[in-house]
Amino acid sequence: MKTNRFKTLLLGISALFVGTGCNSQEVKKHDNMSKSIVIFFSHAGENYSVGNIKVGNTKIVADYISEITGAGQFEIVTHKYDGMAYTPLTQLAQKEANDKELPAYEGKAPDLSEYDTVFIGGPVWWGTYPQVMFTLFKDINLDGKTIYPFTTHEGSGLANCVSDVKKAFPKASVQNGFSIYGHEVRSEKAKVVNWLKQIGF
Repeated sequence: MKTNRFKTLLLGISALFVGTGCNSQEVKKHDNMSKSIVIFFSHAGENYSVGNIKVGNTKIVADYISEITGAGQFEIVTHKYDGMAYTPLTQLAQKEANDKELPAYEGKAPDLSEYDTVFIGGPVWWGTYPQVMFTLFKDINLDGKTIYPFTTHEGSGLANCVSDVKKAFPKASVQNGFSIYGHEVRSEKAKVVNWLKQIGF
């Protein structure tokens, strides 16, 4: 009797460990399936309403998103606008938008095959994202991925950013976007947190 009870106890413990192992594998698998990345462009230097800043408004929001969700990052970098005062920059941005120019960015486009959720963010320049972002858009494939656009602005909200992302990636699932005033990003992290909670992060 004692031997049978001991065997039964060992079988029960073994089953418990097997069950726990299966659950752990499922959790890891789920985590791998929900990998996310933040793709963004951010302009440091002279910005409307916040003055001359070392860290761009959009980068601050991108960092919040990564901190909260664990998302990776790819920053779209160009030195074309370095050192420009606000007014000349807006004039150049307007010309680029009117001419549908595609300025070059530094480095290579990221490999996004392992991600299924993509946050895309930037400031609003003349009704949409800066043109350098559209240069990258032509170099990446987001078919089948879930996209969350976001913007920093001083009155434009999301402007045409969401619709332009939908045009760039017609085979992706583009969700409702999020916008925040540039002058708020340093003091209103809670707004980013609330948005991420609303979309399930």
